[in-house]
Amino acid sequence: MKRLLFILLIIAMVSCENKESNLIVTGKITGLKKGVLYLEQLQDTSLVVLDSMIINGEPEFVLQARLEEPEMLYVSLDSNSDEKPRLSFFADEGTTTIHTSLKRFVHDSRIEGSQQQKLIDEYKSMISQYNDRNLELIKAEFENQGDSIKLDSIRNAADNLLKSKYRYTFNFAMTNNESEVAPYLVLSEVYDANITYLDTLINVLPDNILQSKYGKELQEYIVSRKKDSLN
Repeated sequence: MKRLLFILLIIAMVSCENKESNLIVTGKITGLKKGVLYLEQLQDTSLVVLDSMIINGEPEFVLQARLEEPEMLYVSLDSNSDEKPRLSFFADEGTTTIHTSLKRFVHDSRIEGSQQQKLIDEYKSMISQYNDRNLELIKAEFENQGDSIKLDSIRNAADNLLKSKYRYTFNFAMTNNESEVAPYLVLSEVYDANITYLDTLINVLPDNILQSKYGKELQEYIVSRKKDSLN
């Protein structure tokens, strides 16, 4: 109860101090005693700190930012160790809650917030199965060096798996074409796909998604790809 009151108090203070903030990121990092937590945004090719909080004793945190539109943001942790782990989440106006642990900062993360984040979680759940299968094939290829017949079979399976992963990603983006997640996934996961598939997605995106951050980036990327193909 004391911790809940602490979080509510911090949120109230944040609201009073910065009326422009429309995103609050709150949560708990189990096992963390001291460190600095950063809320970051990718601007061009660099990560820019939007907010930070010093953790000293209590593992709860509250960060804030002003969002112009939904986009992927990052939370990184500096706890005076050799690593500076960073996790991503799809942010939108309102409150996002993140629970994780110091030991497995990224892998233990449970994120609740935007509708876009729910779609990202759904996508990752399926893609993890593709990634697990790919690791199995990599292991099999390593274990069968010298057996050309088995290697050909393994490599064909890996090629088919990759094609299936790409098809799933495009189908997921097409099905969820009214979300900013659609252009984001194409840019981050299947950017090197045949330009025809990219054009197909662009043609089914509604105007508000085309004018979003990732919608504009996808259109610019397609134009760049087409120009490069002419050179």
